[in-house]
Amino acid sequence: MANINLSEISSLIKEQIKAYKEDIQTENIGRVVEVGDGIALVHGLDKAMSSELLLFPNDVYGMVQNLEEDCVGAILLGDCAKIKEGDLVKCTGRILQVPVGEEFIGRVINSLGQPIDGIGAINAKSYRPIEVKATGVMDRQAVNEPLETGIKVLDALVPIGKGQRELIIGDRQTGKTSIAVDTILNQKGKNVICIYVAIGQKESTVSSVYETLKENDAMKYSIILSASASSPAPMLYLAPYAGVSLAEYFMYQGKDVLIVYDDLSKHAVAYREMSLLLHRPPGREAYPGDVFYLHSRLLERAAKLNNELGGGSITALPIIETQAGDISAYIPTNVISITDGQIFLQSDYFHKGIRPAINAGLSVSRVGGSAQTKAVKKVSGTLRLDLASYRELESFTQFGSDLDASTKARLDRGQRTQEILKQDLHQTLPMENEAMILYCLTHGFLDDVKLEDLKRFEESLYSDMTTNELGMEIAKELRETKVLPDTNKLDSYITEFKKRFI
Repeated sequence: MANINLSEISSLIKEQIKAYKEDIQTENIGRVVEVGDGIALVHGLDKAMSSELLLFPNDVYGMVQNLEEDCVGAILLGDCAKIKEGDLVKCTGRILQVPVGEEFIGRVINSLGQPIDGIGAINAKSYRPIEVKATGVMDRQAVNEPLETGIKVLDALVPIGKGQRELIIGDRQTGKTSIAVDTILNQKGKNVICIYVAIGQKESTVSSVYETLKENDAMKYSIILSASASSPAPMLYLAPYAGVSLAEYFMYQGKDVLIVYDDLSKHAVAYREMSLLLHRPPGREAYPGDVFYLHSRLLERAAKLNNELGGGSITALPIIETQAGDISAYIPTNVISITDGQIFLQSDYFHKGIRPAINAGLSVSRVGGSAQTKAVKKVSGTLRLDLASYRELESFTQFGSDLDASTKARLDRGQRTQEILKQDLHQTLPMENEAMILYCLTHGFLDDVKLEDLKRFEESLYSDMTTNELGMEIAKELRETKVLPDTNKLDSYITEFKKRFI
């Protein structure tokens, strides 16, 4: 037996002790106690944070939603069929983020920023948390720049400014999505990035919007984020927050963004479903108590930044679906109180062929007037009054035919106003065309044009403004200065045009 050198062994042990480094890693691990319908209750995650990402087996992630005494409620961001009771769950220490960047322009993605258009992967270089505090008052400036929709009745009566939140509200099938899509189409060449967030829509509807944008060359500056009707409630819940995080990336680069949430009624329903599954106490109409906060923290992120922060903006167009025109219901009143005005679409008008079916009496813009183009503002002064008095008189006069001259004149002007404010789908107009036709209307140039000839008159006028020398000069002046030219010049041009119009 070889002699054992005790001193060598002791020096070896001492060296090992000196070289030893403590490398203890602790992991916060829990177990699934209940799972189903996109929800998991996990016991044992005593150090979990709100909105923290959790790692479940089979690479399924979840997000902490409820922090309770004995367990954590999480929403699952993957296939809940892969999770079963007793599975181990790990905390990641990370808050849920979504990828953002220029690479998303022209793509169709889901709530997690993953492409679903079959074109290929998106190599995003930046990430933003889905939940951030809205920009503070001192970091904002007043809404002072128009976001032109190209829809006459909107730009004249319910103008929208960059950084505003304008609600589009009405029953189903009244043209809410059409107004939003037309506004996106009108941003072509205006250096505005558009994000369309589809929440709980049919995939065929989203596909139709995509095709419309593609045909009109609008996908070059647009992003579609879709959480379709077949998606689980957590994905519908996350969709608008992921969309606005993407929008904030561009806003903080000094760019203007238009974001459409279509629609927040389905978002509230998804949140109610999720909350009831997480055993949160139901309140009015079974919605949880924080359903107002759900939408307020989302819509407050729309802003017009001050010049020190680059002057970028997010303009939000949330959509809410009403039942039988009831704008006094719970969710509609919540969102009306958060936004800076609403565009109310009435189904009666829609079925009569008055499209866009905007109710001028109930539609209002609380800030857009200060951002409205001076030319359009000047020519649209009497429009709301003309429409309102016409619709009031119309309901009285249908029972009798004996009218005095002034009532007949008001009815006549109202009919012409209603006819001129009609507009075909996806036929948006430049500001100079809107200003010219509204000038003709409010200054009496259309009073002697037959009602059935108004549409032809309008189209001929637009055409003449691209060929006639004086017409082109007026159009150029309107486009560049945004102010009405000299009235003598306008009057002489329109009078001359009317002589040529047959």
